[in-house]
Amino acid sequence: MTRPPERPALTGETLDSLTARLRERGEPAFRARQILEWMYKRRVRSWDEMTNLPKALRAWLAETFELMPAQLVLNRQSADVTDKLLLELGDGSLIETVIIRAPQEGVGLEHSRKTICISTQVGCAMGCVFCASGLAGLKRNLTAGEIVAQLLQVCHREDARTPRARAELASFDNIVVMGMGEPLANYDALLEALRILNAEWGLGFGARRITISTSGLVPKITRLAEEDLGFRLAISLHGATDEVRERIMPVNRAYPLAELLPAVRAFSERHGRMVTLEFILIEEVNDSDDQAARLRDIARDLHAHVNLIPYNTVAGLPWKRPSLARQERFAGVLRAARVSVTLRREKGHDIDAACGQLRLRTERDREPAAAGG
Repeated sequence: MTRPPERPALTGETLDSLTARLRERGEPAFRARQILEWMYKRRVRSWDEMTNLPKALRAWLAETFELMPAQLVLNRQSADVTDKLLLELGDGSLIETVIIRAPQEGVGLEHSRKTICISTQVGCAMGCVFCASGLAGLKRNLTAGEIVAQLLQVCHREDARTPRARAELASFDNIVVMGMGEPLANYDALLEALRILNAEWGLGFGARRITISTSGLVPKITRLAEEDLGFRLAISLHGATDEVRERIMPVNRAYPLAELLPAVRAFSERHGRMVTLEFILIEEVNDSDDQAARLRDIARDLHAHVNLIPYNTVAGLPWKRPSLARQERFAGVLRAARVSVTLRREKGHDIDAACGQLRLRTERDREPAAAGG
């Protein structure tokens, strides 16, 4: 498994950790806040722009930290104004970050609501058979700094598109941890990153606007329920019975529904928040009336919202999305029982927006060039 670069990212430092590092160098404690303000509030892209810092300190910072550990390689925009950013890390690994826009009626695109989907691992070890993220296996976990850097890259890009005239520091409205990787398999780094984003010296981004998704790591769900920040939880269910889940999601062998659903209920009761059940609709796999009825019963028992997602075709995989009529019939079973349900319309299909697709294609394109070099 590859390792992250040795030089730590400034985006992975907390106010306390940066203050401690500066004190060891003999710097006053207030310098830490100055540095973090330059990064998160003024959004500088170079050490020299931190003009109220002594030159010697700037030189030390440049030698000690990586200012931006994730560099933009490619930005693909779809016809529905979904953006996929392909980012390269210090060790050459590629990850994906997606900007999902929801234009508001009567206002321009620059005022659309933006949800940012971030990654937590390079690749994935969960082995879900329908997903591109894990086709090349797991390379490594992201550091907290690399997770935070994805959001700063989005901020830099959105700052360039529109004037920063909003009350919030962040250039987006919601964060969903649903990109490449299993978020709860990188638990400590993820929570550290989200605390940095939430902190007043960071982006000051509210925890209630952050949704963490998991394929069903029960012990980590239980641990997350005890955290003091009120993150939202989404479960990548994708099957309403053990038989169907085990066919497409190996994690169900370790944590079957009899263990997963009580953990989800405990999280919901502990935080008083509605959880979301993510359900990718795959033709002749989980789109039957029986699966719809069983999902209906699960959602009603958990008082959960259901997000139905028609499958995004992945090259090399045999799965297909159901017809529109089949999708609507499935959703109708839930609606008839007054289950809160959203049938997501296609987003970013023309830019390989499903998790891991763009990264996988780019890595494959690079292989011949590397072999020829």
